[in-house]
Amino acid sequence: MMAGRKLGGTLVAAWLAAGLLAAPAQAAELKPVTVAAFDRYVRASEERMRGGLKDGHFLYVDGLPEAERQEAYAELRRGGIWIIPLHAEENGVPISVPSGLVHDWLGAIFVPGATLAETLAVLQDYDHHSVIYKPAIRKSRLLEHDDNGYKIYLQLYRKSLVTVMINANFDVKSASLGPTRAMSASYSTRIAEVEDWGTPEEHELPVGNDHGYLWRLDNYWRVEQRDGGVYVQVESIALSRRVPALFAWLINPLIRSIPRAILSELLTATRKAVLQAKSPPGKPASPGRGPAETQMGMDRIRRLPGGRRNAARHHAAPNFRCISSSEIPRVSGNSHSTTKNWSTIITAKNTKG
Repeated sequence: MMAGRKLGGTLVAAWLAAGLLAAPAQAAELKPVTVAAFDRYVRASEERMRGGLKDGHFLYVDGLPEAERQEAYAELRRGGIWIIPLHAEENGVPISVPSGLVHDWLGAIFVPGATLAETLAVLQDYDHHSVIYKPAIRKSRLLEHDDNGYKIYLQLYRKSLVTVMINANFDVKSASLGPTRAMSASYSTRIAEVEDWGTPEEHELPVGNDHGYLWRLDNYWRVEQRDGGVYVQVESIALSRRVPALFAWLINPLIRSIPRAILSELLTATRKAVLQAKSPPGKPASPGRGPAETQMGMDRIRRLPGGRRNAARHHAAPNFRCISSSEIPRVSGNSHSTTKNWSTIITAKNTKG
């Protein structure tokens, strides 16, 4: 189990930017109908992930047509960053989330020369995520760890049109798939916006009754060692308030572009930290190509058969059987109510080498 201890949590701040753009200054309330629709979205996404288990696709790119798969892997090994938006559907119909906006993106990188253990050592270093991923993560702590998983705390920071600070707690469940593969799922259990931070009047706004920058965040991580290095993939599904119709024409293009940029920053920071940990003292690590040097992710979106929606519907995602929707943490009072039964979190099986 050592290899699969923790992969989630580092991408939490990626969706704050989209939330900042989606929410004007006035307060917003997280409604039960919004939560229920988001749960449906997660259920549909996890069903897609389970389909990948049957097809033997550990990484998302494994489900692409042969030519595209080879091209994607080649680009990743050259230092590129592969990023696409995903859209969940039920019976071929997009899932609507009333009064809410879902941000569902997937990204992958390759860390040359790294091992699974070396990569996990960075991803599991909770107490130093505030250093590795600064300034997006200002504070990070491992609160609890036992055989059932991890509980972590992150303080998130994002400065865009406005400056936002958020306190967030997550439950993380993970699994090892032998000596070369590991994966995890992390679920937000409490997300609270901080008002007047850095002043004597600093305080949290009521959970679910704030500006709606970030209400939920689920992360699904995959790490695989092969081809002389390690592939790192994460899919994040986040919920924020909906963009008011008056501003949609201006905000929607930004919402589509900013998460990709932030995903690139965070995946690049992960690769940099792993390479630096491998480098001898005093010798700088080779960072590879940065996000500004590759347009591969957006080019991939344009070339996928049927456009973005078909990319999510027809290409199976990684090997993962994750928590059922009924087990996902929910808002209750000042925190998401959490379930005690995590026994069905992950049942992983390698069906293809």
